[in-house]
Amino acid sequence: MPETPGGRFTGAPTETQQDVLPSSPAPHHRGAARRAGARRVLVLSASMGAGHDTVARELVRRARAQGHEADTVDLMRLLPYGTGPGLRAFYRTSVRHAPWVYDGLYRAFLRPGDHTRPSGVPLARLAAEGLEGLVARTGADLVVPVFHLAAQLTGHLRTLGRLRVPSVVFVLDFAVHRQWLHPGNDACLCLTDEAADDVRRALPGTHVEATGPVVAPEFSAPAPGADDWRKRFERYAPGRPPVLLSAGAWGAAAGLGETARLLTGAGYLPVVLCGRNQTLRSRTARVRGTLALDWVTDMPGLLHGVRALVDNAAGQTAVQALAAGLPVVGHRPLPGHGAEGVRRMAALGLSEAADDGTALLGVLDRIVTEGPGERERRAARGRAVFRADVLERAVALAGRSAVPSPGQE
Repeated sequence: MPETPGGRFTGAPTETQQDVLPSSPAPHHRGAARRAGARRVLVLSASMGAGHDTVARELVRRARAQGHEADTVDLMRLLPYGTGPGLRAFYRTSVRHAPWVYDGLYRAFLRPGDHTRPSGVPLARLAAEGLEGLVARTGADLVVPVFHLAAQLTGHLRTLGRLRVPSVVFVLDFAVHRQWLHPGNDACLCLTDEAADDVRRALPGTHVEATGPVVAPEFSAPAPGADDWRKRFERYAPGRPPVLLSAGAWGAAAGLGETARLLTGAGYLPVVLCGRNQTLRSRTARVRGTLALDWVTDMPGLLHGVRALVDNAAGQTAVQALAAGLPVVGHRPLPGHGAEGVRRMAALGLSEAADDGTALLGVLDRIVTEGPGERERRAARGRAVFRADVLERAVALAGRSAVPSPGQE
């Protein structure tokens, strides 16, 4: 799932450091003292873009701040025989260079509906042995999947009685696709009431709640780096309102150069997040009047320093923008769940959709000229989606969960 290219708050570790998403966290000493009510939480993520890992790290930070022990593991590292890196490389290549391939896969495997579609369980259960061993080594008593194949794996193992601790899934898509859904999981936490209703219809026996997204607290607070970003923009293009264009961690976007040229011609400064795609950055930097950024670590400052976000995926960058009070405009969405998420955000009034260039300019012109009252009302609508602490709710629900009897799937 292509997500935010700078989803980490200032001071967080980079993906190249060894302590990020370890596949084998240090074994827990079971005799160590632990406060009453404390949990050992294992967050199950996936290095598919940066959004899932960003959410996982924030959940671990919250868990530790609340007195629990926590680790996070990359599902791609648990898959054997090089399956994980191969799957990641295929997905990255598809969304960058052949989005129609991913769209076909989405329709075949993921899209909601009544038609029978292939299950993700056969792929996910390749990681079963690795996860079972990891739960045993860490002494985890709660697993929180934040990736759809991880949810398939935990649901499968819970159904068979091989995972003896609760599994609470955090569904981080606005438009829920079917691979998030497995009846074996104990509970699902969703971004919105509408997403929660979709899950309840699909899994009538599962406890479901709407909590809102998971975003680091730096995004909703005044950002110290915002002034530096504003000064940089003013030096680069004096008097031009800066508008952020996101291409996700992998630099996947359709017609980004064309959109940048449209905005410069209308008097804006396009600020383009190219993620880790250096080819995209080099190409975009050649568009006159465009500021093409490499990997960004100060995302809170950047989001507080621009006037709007033009988004194509309804992923972690979009919810970070909502937390920052920044207007979000969906334009040229990625196919598959990106397009469905962008449509769902707009339908909920959390963003605006611009189907073409003329519509995009119309929306941006309205945003940059709106008064303080309308600006605050728009920001309040976005912030209202953040309703509960996902980690707190997962821990509370785990305390109510009964371990199911072994069964057959």
